[in-house]
Amino acid sequence: MTTIAEEILLLAYDEAEGRQLIGSTELDAALGGSLLAELAVSGRIDLTNKKVAVLDPTPLGERELDATLALIAAETRQRKPDWWVRKLYSSGLRRRLLSGLAERGVLDERRRKILGIFPSTRYPERDPQIEQEIRERIGGVLTGAEPDERSAVLIAVLHAAKIDRKAFPGADKARIKEITEGSWAADAVAKSIAAVNAAVVGAVVAASVAATAGTG
Repeated sequence: MTTIAEEILLLAYDEAEGRQLIGSTELDAALGGSLLAELAVSGRIDLTNKKVAVLDPTPLGERELDATLALIAAETRQRKPDWWVRKLYSSGLRRRLLSGLAERGVLDERRRKILGIFPSTRYPERDPQIEQEIRERIGGVLTGAEPDERSAVLIAVLHAAKIDRKAFPGADKARIKEITEGSWAADAVAKSIAAVNAAVVGAVVAASVAATAGTG
């Protein structure tokens, strides 16, 4: 089974050429947010009171999720979701997730040098069925099927990082808004989706501002 973060990666890369379809700032923020979202959906953390609180420190058996849960549990004070998103996306998360998918045979890891000098790695899909199943599930929700929590969170994170425009370019914007606003869901789920959405947007804005300031 793929995690939400892995599903975002598969949707954010061209399946044939293995090149990244969106900016690194947006993608890395989405990956950090997706870890928080999956921990919340799994009942390990709470995001509903503007701070991230551990509810259950029991590992889930997935490397990145368990490492993130341990990191949150070890923090001496409760932090806001956007603080955690920024911390997580600055830790080489994308590279580790891509390598993990390659190790499992989902992606190929192809290294090369541009102009014989600059190293570059691309990740074309080796097993396209996994992304196809994700697209069918999410496509069904976007066209009216009742969303489950994981699918709704995935759509919310894709939307917050503007990945949905590349992954599902013809999707109904009103339907995406309905899902991300959580009107269909229980109050706690809706609040978790809203918290992750705001955290990803905030992290993207903060990173963009920092990059602009650095070039000024």
